Amino acid sequence: MASMAKRSKASGTFLYILLIILMIILDQITKRAAAASLRGSDPYVIIENVLELLYVENRGAAFGMMNGMRGFFLLLAPTVSVMLLYLVHIIPRSRRYIPLSLCLSSIIAGAAGNFIDRLLYAYVVDFIYFMPIDFPVFNVADIYVTCATICLVILITFVYSDKELGEIADQAKLLSVFRK
Repeated sequence: MASMAKRSKASGTFLYILLIILMIILDQITKRAAAASLRGSDPYVIIENVLELLYVENRGAAFGMMNGMRGFFLLLAPTVSVMLLYLVHIIPRSRRYIPLSLCLSSIIAGAAGNFIDRLLYAYVVDFIYFMPIDFPVFNVADIYVTCATICLVILITFVYSDKELGEIADQAKLLSVFRK
């Protein structure tokens, strides 16, 4: 029975890894398309004064913060991604925890998508500009991270009990450091 549970856990983890890979591919395809069609040209207006596609090379973090800290991001993204992937692996395989695993997988995919850009080009390709609030130009990977983080906060605050989250943390051995 234990080996069947391990196989189920492994196959579940494999499905999340496959999802992460597909999300990364989608992100990279959109960035390459944006670079090929938007670089050096005027913005492409989708909805006048609301939404346009505009090619930007972002050398910082979200919204251009921490500009020029490429090395830091090249270390941070894989480190956080490995930790989150470990959490995805240990989260119980029940319907109740699918939203949690999806959020973590989306954050991993977003971090990996932007990591690839930083590694290959020393900048991240951004191309979606939402004008009404003068929001900084962003990309699909940023959407993954932002939406997943908002959902994660909602899940942690309103859906999962402290006991459930504590059990996951205990299983990850995250709390053992603080108990000593």
